[in-house]
Amino acid sequence: MEQLQFTVPCLFGLEGLVGSELRHMNINEVEPENGRVNFSGTLADMARVNLWLRTGERVLLRLGKFRAVTFEALFEGVRALPWERFIPKNGAFPVKGHSLQSALFSVPDCQSIIKKAVVERLKDAYHVSWFEETGSKYQIQFSIMHDEVSLYLDTSGAGLHKRGYRANANEAPLRETLAAGMVMLSKYRGRERFYDPFCGSGTIVIEAAMIAQNRAPGLYRRFAAEAWNTSVPWQDLRNEAKSNVFTRDFSLWGGDNDPKSVKLAQENAQKAGVAQYTTFEVSDATRFA
Repeated sequence: MEQLQFTVPCLFGLEGLVGSELRHMNINEVEPENGRVNFSGTLADMARVNLWLRTGERVLLRLGKFRAVTFEALFEGVRALPWERFIPKNGAFPVKGHSLQSALFSVPDCQSIIKKAVVERLKDAYHVSWFEETGSKYQIQFSIMHDEVSLYLDTSGAGLHKRGYRANANEAPLRETLAAGMVMLSKYRGRERFYDPFCGSGTIVIEAAMIAQNRAPGLYRRFAAEAWNTSVPWQDLRNEAKSNVFTRDFSLWGGDNDPKSVKLAQENAQKAGVAQYTTFEVSDATRFA
């Protein structure tokens, strides 16, 4: 299958963990950078990464990279990319992105130019003059840093930190990807008892339980690329992930001095399907032993 280029944005400091996760999946050409990790792979690899990655924020399909200091150069660079390979005639393709320390600093203007360039490319490819954009969503993202433009299609949709179990959180929620990274750095694998005396809404404990189960964090959510016209066997990959879940007993405990947080943690653990492995109690951390 064809090798494509992908980028995984991540929280600063988690690049090494993201890279390790990708290598563990036998992904090729893993290259960590500040705030992101690049890799090459097939569309099936993209699906596996979306399903299994614990510490990355999303999976972006990179269509191209070029330098631009004028809107004309931006327009021509975008129009030269093969958008028709992925966006069908009825596809919806909104544009969003950011620009840092670059001559083209106006994000709304860049959005407009990129949209026009993609439209012109698709006009030539499909021989139509108008796109209703009534089909599946192909979110275009751009990044302009030091005048270097990168163009992507977002394969994830909602960020990968949204596992689907945390409908509610306390006032200072910890992002699931960061919580998973903390657990991974602790080397916890489910063989020991796990304690979090400052559990809040239970994110660290729940992520630890999912790691102990070897459960893919994206197993029970959907991704944008599932609606694309590709031959990726999403259901087969999900079934394979389900077959890899461990069913042995684990023991994880969380405590907090706020009864509301403890109740949230219990509800979130129930939604995550790990309530049978976790115990959350109102507890004073100064007396924890």
